[in-house]
Amino acid sequence: MAGTSAAGKPAHGATKALVRFFPLVWSILVIYPVLWTFFTSLKDNPQVLQGKPWDLPSPLIFENYANVWSRAHFGDYFINSTLVTAGSTLLSLAMAATTAYVLARYEFKGRGALYFIYVASMMIPTILGLIPLVFLLNTLQLSNSLLGLTLVYSVGAVGILPFGVFFLVGFYKSLPKELEEAATIDGCSYFGTFFRIMLPLSKPGLVTVAIMNALTVWNEYIMATVLINDPTKYTVPVGIAIMQGEMQYRTEWGPLFAGLAISMIPVIVAYSLFQRQITGGLTAGALKG
Repeated sequence: MAGTSAAGKPAHGATKALVRFFPLVWSILVIYPVLWTFFTSLKDNPQVLQGKPWDLPSPLIFENYANVWSRAHFGDYFINSTLVTAGSTLLSLAMAATTAYVLARYEFKGRGALYFIYVASMMIPTILGLIPLVFLLNTLQLSNSLLGLTLVYSVGAVGILPFGVFFLVGFYKSLPKELEEAATIDGCSYFGTFFRIMLPLSKPGLVTVAIMNALTVWNEYIMATVLINDPTKYTVPVGIAIMQGEMQYRTEWGPLFAGLAISMIPVIVAYSLFQRQITGGLTAGALKG
């Protein structure tokens, strides 16, 4: 027995070392391009082209941020993305929460088929719906508009609505039925039961879905490229692609990386502020589902 225990210690130690090693390597692979982007955003062209990637910028060229924000119209792209992201996230979250609640708590004919349709729609590539969406928006006179793009995102063209429904169904299924029965006895309506009792209890799932939806919309490129042709209505991903095509010929690498850095700041802030809610919501959804 003693020999077995002694022989098992090196293996156990090696396992612990591997468990610590791979997250460390993954962290380096993720942090390296982020730091490199911020360093390069504070350099001028000679520093970028002649220096080493990890050389600290000297002097610090903060004008790159001012130039890309105003002269390259990145401020307009940022505002457009903010409006589209906020609007589509709120709309999709409202639709996902109400749909998931009905699918999880009420029995009706076709409920299983409807839930299967939502889940299956997450497997459909976004690009397959581009042509029908273009014709639909033209018919509704919403083509080339931020409102049309917001509605497209909200109804699940990039998978955020089906994901929200799939994720929240597990939360609502886990809530005890006695809560609804008590609310009914107290004279609460169906809407009152949902908004006063069930919706607050699903807050961890709602926060997780909202953040995932917002990050997906913020980084979405294909739909925004096809459905928006007006340069004043470009979103951040489309704007960065345009800037890359222009600035690489004018060799203005500093402002280009400044635009990339600005686009990453909301994502980094969101993960930093809500990382506990994201992990907690994912864990709770997995356990309750």
